[in-house]
Amino acid sequence: MRVIAGDAKGRRLIAPKTTSTRPATDRLRESIFGTLGARSEGAAVLDLFAGSGALGIEALSRGAAHATFVDRDPTAVEAIRRNVAATGFADRARVVRGDTLAYLRADEELYDVVFCDPPYADMELLALLLAGPELRRVTRGVLVLRALRKHAPAVPEQWVVERDRDVGEDVVRYLR
Repeated sequence: MRVIAGDAKGRRLIAPKTTSTRPATDRLRESIFGTLGARSEGAAVLDLFAGSGALGIEALSRGAAHATFVDRDPTAVEAIRRNVAATGFADRARVVRGDTLAYLRADEELYDVVFCDPPYADMELLALLLAGPELRRVTRGVLVLRALRKHAPAVPEQWVVERDRDVGEDVVRYLR
């Protein structure tokens, strides 16, 4: 897995050795950032269930001002820290080990781009996040949601679907 474009193009990223993480493939990241276009430039980015940090790091490489990475798995957090250091983005990144919902409840920052890519086992949590006020409160721009097409939760009416994209077995939804 490598950074696709921008300042860190071609830099290799490591994936945590855990069964709960499903890294965003190059194809998936190309699709996401092709759809986002220039929205990540100068953006405050939040990468929830960050895993390897590939989505947030890709955003930093393409000009995001800052990225916060949240994951509860210590193996994933260590991989994110190593990837952020290897790409030279440590000064524009914050890595948080913790529960996503607890983090959202305590966070005061607003984000232009929020990536939400939970493990398949956390689809109930994803439905809870979409229905509750916490995720909506911190998202001032676009929420990019990735889920297995067959397990993707319904989108509550408080969100507007900008676009749905099928990428392999996944659906990627862009919500406002």
